[in-house]
Amino acid sequence: MAMEITQALLAAQSPDSQVRTAAESNLKQFQEQNLPHFLLSLSAELAIEQKPPESRRLAGILLKNSLDAKDSFRKEQLAKQWVAVDPAIKSQIKEALLTTLASQVSDARSTASQVIAKVASIEIPRKEWQDLIGKLLANMTTKETPASLKQATLQSLGYVCEEVSPSDLEQDQVNAILTAVVQGMNQAEHGFEVRLAAIRALYNALDFAQTNFENEMERNYIMKVVCETAVSKEPEIRQAAFECLVSVASIYYGVLEPYMQTLFNLTANAIRGDEEQVALQAIEFWSTVCDEEIAIQEECAGNDEGNSVLHFRFVEKALHVLVPVLLETLLKQEEDQDQDDGIWNLSMAGGTCLGLVACTVGDAVVPLVMPFVQANITKSDWRSHEAATFAFGSILEGPSVEKLAPMVHNGLDFLLSAMKDPSSHVRDTTAWTLSRIFEILHSPSGTIIDQSNLPKIMTVLLESIRDVPNVAEKVCGAIYFLAQGYEDAGSASSVLTPYLGNIITTLLSTADRADASSNRLCSSAYETLNEVVRCSSIPENTNMIGQLLHEILKRLGQTMELEIVSTDDKERQSNLQALLCGVIQVIIQTLNGSEESLPVILQSADQMMVMFLRVFACHSSTVHEEAMLAIGALAYTTGQEFAKYMPEFYKYLERGLQNFEEYQVCSISVGVVGDICRAMDDKVLPYCDGIMSVLLKDLSNAVLHRSVKPPIFSCFGDIALAIGEQFEKYLPYVIPMLQGAAELSTQIECTDEDTEEYVNQLRRGIFEAYSGILQGFKNAKADLMLPHAGHLLQFTEAVFKDKNRDEGVTKAAVAMLGDLADAQGPNLKLLFRDCTFHAEFLGECFQSDDDQLRETATWTQGMIRRVLVS
Repeated sequence: MAMEITQALLAAQSPDSQVRTAAESNLKQFQEQNLPHFLLSLSAELAIEQKPPESRRLAGILLKNSLDAKDSFRKEQLAKQWVAVDPAIKSQIKEALLTTLASQVSDARSTASQVIAKVASIEIPRKEWQDLIGKLLANMTTKETPASLKQATLQSLGYVCEEVSPSDLEQDQVNAILTAVVQGMNQAEHGFEVRLAAIRALYNALDFAQTNFENEMERNYIMKVVCETAVSKEPEIRQAAFECLVSVASIYYGVLEPYMQTLFNLTANAIRGDEEQVALQAIEFWSTVCDEEIAIQEECAGNDEGNSVLHFRFVEKALHVLVPVLLETLLKQEEDQDQDDGIWNLSMAGGTCLGLVACTVGDAVVPLVMPFVQANITKSDWRSHEAATFAFGSILEGPSVEKLAPMVHNGLDFLLSAMKDPSSHVRDTTAWTLSRIFEILHSPSGTIIDQSNLPKIMTVLLESIRDVPNVAEKVCGAIYFLAQGYEDAGSASSVLTPYLGNIITTLLSTADRADASSNRLCSSAYETLNEVVRCSSIPENTNMIGQLLHEILKRLGQTMELEIVSTDDKERQSNLQALLCGVIQVIIQTLNGSEESLPVILQSADQMMVMFLRVFACHSSTVHEEAMLAIGALAYTTGQEFAKYMPEFYKYLERGLQNFEEYQVCSISVGVVGDICRAMDDKVLPYCDGIMSVLLKDLSNAVLHRSVKPPIFSCFGDIALAIGEQFEKYLPYVIPMLQGAAELSTQIECTDEDTEEYVNQLRRGIFEAYSGILQGFKNAKADLMLPHAGHLLQFTEAVFKDKNRDEGVTKAAVAMLGDLADAQGPNLKLLFRDCTFHAEFLGECFQSDDDQLRETATWTQGMIRRVLVS
């Protein structure tokens, strides 16, 4: 097959689609029929110097893709496949990869480095390929080793460090890697390629260097070499050195103090005079220091002792010299930076860092920035005016309202006038600054906005929204936060009522602009409309919101008539439908809050449901997420009346529940089942067999994203509560699922925040399921749950003892204990007498600041006492 694989790899890159398709099919067949020899053939192709570069390149890519994937489930499958390969074949493949590092072809070397790391990521945690590091290091210590092999070896070491966990390597291996990498950075001994590979490898290895950074001598040496590398003559190497310093600031903040003067000089010089890619990393160093110090301040605020965390106040100490350096960068704008939100240059980076400085030091930044603002804001050139506005907008978060309010109040008129500036850069940054003012400082108390300046603000905003798309989008943001500031105002929210009709009309016109779609302006306009509706005063604006509902439904109907001739057209239609369904959902939720406004929803319910079903019909393979969410809101609002829509809607609901590949759609559909159960009660019964069947299949599906499983458990509780004793037939399937999940939740090791959050969600879903089932059976078939009471109390005690338990789990667990005692009564007297943990658990809840938790705990305590005295 060796000759054939070369031909197949070349043919798979043929410009002739028939030849290409046939070759791809042959390669796939080879892979499926004999994976070990397929991998061996690819590694041989990559290793043999005489093979064509094109076939070697593709061989490397296929080899890498056979070991790794972005999707975690697929990644796990590929790892298992590799583990199952005959050790003798694996050994040949690994030798071929190590041989390829010495290739004359840089592409082959680079690919081999990546594949070596992918194999290492599977094998090293399993205590296999233990001699890999030694073999790689041997390439670095042999004098005759050519530069190209040293470069490839350093690349491999870097990639290996990126792929494996620090706990997977022995400390002597880490020491040897760091020694090799730091020596590779030596300017006197090595050329550009080797030194660049070395500094990049160090970047990946820094996580492993905890012990080395705790040793002052070793730390001093590493920092000395990195700082020397930061002034190398090649900009790529300087950039990589500053990237290392950024990483050091993030991982080893606590040991930075002796080096800060040197680091300040290095970063300041780079920001002021180096090439942009280097200067950006120098700014990033200070942004990272800010991030670390903000995190420390938050930790100290929640820590009564306040002294357990080292806080060196580097930003505060450097403030008087750091702020001027950052202010200089604001004047280095690019001509078209206002047109591209994705742009990242010195000006943008400097402003972002200045904002973080303000969050770190608060009021102290204001007197250092305001002279720059005052000196530049009135200058006629757009760069000075824009930089001054950007500086002012950047420091609004962090300093106190008392410090900023007088300046903002005095400067508001000037900012509003600047919305007519000839420069779109100035208008763009001014709109952003106004948006920040309204977001951070505006409240119903009227410190910033009052009846004297609100008319002018509204006039300027509604005029400026007609500006070029990038400015109009930021004006949308300003209106959004202006409305949001009145959200909790109670009767004061009527302050916006005189402007509401004009705001709604203007936002709808903005969404319709021909230039809106390409600049996200359309979605900004609709998102702002949602916030304006959400913060409107109901019922005084009910009629206006009702008219808006009819307009949105009309627009939704028009999306069905759009001509669809390409995937872009289809995507445009889908995006527009999502935005419009989102507005309808917000209108339903807003009008649902008052009895006077509820009829508006009920009168339009039929029309809305027809539209949602038509939206679903536009999507042949999936269900529209936003339409599903809007239906959930409608079900909640219409209650048992929703039953008339179920015969038509059910097929789409089932499709959503079965869509385990698009797990967000599946999760939303599960949530809608809960809404429907709460709305329809036992009228949902005819659909329960189908729903339960799909939900149980989802739970058994290994491919389904784990985040969907907790809501499914919670949904079981909703269904049980809705249909009561009719849930009995599902019990033999549901209880083993719940017990298995409960056991799993006690076995999962919480090594990171995501896993910890998932375990909490899983436990909350389990408790909510049991609560629903217990309440559903309470009146007629309570005894069905008696055999499971002991397991439930054991599980609850295990959760109580877990220090990673969050408040959501606590509430659900305490509520379930109350439901258990309420439903089972005297039957549980002995169990509750033996399981004494509940007294301590409830005692903890009584100490909480959460009124609802204390209330639930009081009720649960009453239920348990009733059992104990029975």
